Amino acid sequence: MRTDFTKLVRAAAARLVKPLGALLLAVVAALPLLAQAQTAVAAGDTVLIVGDSLSAEYGLKRGTGWVPLLEKQLAGEKKNVRVINASISGDTTSGGRSRLPALLAQHKPTVVVIELGGNDALRGLPLDMTEANLRAMTQAAKKIGAKVLLLGMQVPPNYGGAYGATFSGLFAKVARAEKAALLPFFLKGVADVDDAVGNFQADRIHPNEQSQAKMLANVWPDLKKLLK
Repeated sequence: MRTDFTKLVRAAAARLVKPLGALLLAVVAALPLLAQAQTAVAAGDTVLIVGDSLSAEYGLKRGTGWVPLLEKQLAGEKKNVRVINASISGDTTSGGRSRLPALLAQHKPTVVVIELGGNDALRGLPLDMTEANLRAMTQAAKKIGAKVLLLGMQVPPNYGGAYGATFSGLFAKVARAEKAALLPFFLKGVADVDDAVGNFQADRIHPNEQSQAKMLANVWPDLKKLLK
């Protein structure tokens, strides 16, 4: 009787092992596909934006700035891109330069957008320092394999022709030297039009909500070229 019971147990175990073995084989066979799927997700771009109040939604309702609009556009186009907005109102190129190494290490971006320099000019900081900071930031990003897009800025005419030309020219100078992408003037169509006052908040420094789509339209063609 004990022998019969043993046979029954062995037969039941054999019937159980077969489907479990088939299931295990199926899981093993699927592992390469799962790995490929994970790799596909990981292969998407990470765009790190290091800027000042123009990119930090200063004075705007959250979600209405050009960076959130960029995220919405990327989602609408089904692009596998993660956007990290590390912009801080009032930041200068010196502040961005000091913050960048940690940001690069944390986020490992594939594209870095540098939108800094305006506050350097407003504070009358030495332009050679601004240029050196932009160059150092660009080099640091390139060192980890990231592509760089510089967003150029201009200053009002009351700063003087020589200062204004030197300031706007330093972005192109850095871009040429470091082989980085360049948007010559971030606020084109916003600050250089006849009715520019209507494009800004009451302080006449920060673009209003209605101008954010234009700012994105300025950035998008150059940024799109850097994405996979």
